[in-house]
Amino acid sequence: MMNQTATPASLPPPSYADASLHAHIKRVKLGLFLSSLAACLGVSVIGGLMLGFAHILLGVFGMNGTQPFESTFRSGVLTGLQLAALNFVLFLVTVPAAWLALGLSIGRMPHRRIAARTPYIRWAAIWGAILVGGTTLIFGLIESIPTAFGALVSGAGVGALAGVGCGFLFYAIVRPDEQLRDVDISVF
Repeated sequence: MMNQTATPASLPPPSYADASLHAHIKRVKLGLFLSSLAACLGVSVIGGLMLGFAHILLGVFGMNGTQPFESTFRSGVLTGLQLAALNFVLFLVTVPAAWLALGLSIGRMPHRRIAARTPYIRWAAIWGAILVGGTTLIFGLIESIPTAFGALVSGAGVGALAGVGCGFLFYAIVRPDEQLRDVDISVF
């Protein structure tokens, strides 16, 4: 009777991994650096646009969005959007944090032979939501729990949107699908 169990070496690779064995991947560090810069700028732009849109909506419905020390979900959303809009002020902290988070997630994917675009975008969005949402949550906790929850929701939304853009940018710079499929046939 034969043993029918599969060893880890005989298992097929995941469907999103490329089967080629091309070892050297180029432009990963460049992609990480430009993506982290784009993350900082993207969070600021998206946060500012969403903050302006939120104030327009509050004005249309006759609500006051700038009442001080109001511990509500709405004030938390506005606080999170304000913090996101001012993200560029702390670029000396946010750019390295984004570089580290992206480097430990999507920066390792080309070396694991993952050529599909979807995992890059998904993980960049997840880490964007974690970083921006976590930061706005901490600052929202200074006020109250409802404010913190509103700041978490708005910050995570802004971070996820910026992360999607960073994932697309990284994938466009590195182009892992082309690099993993390229076969070097040069003799010299």
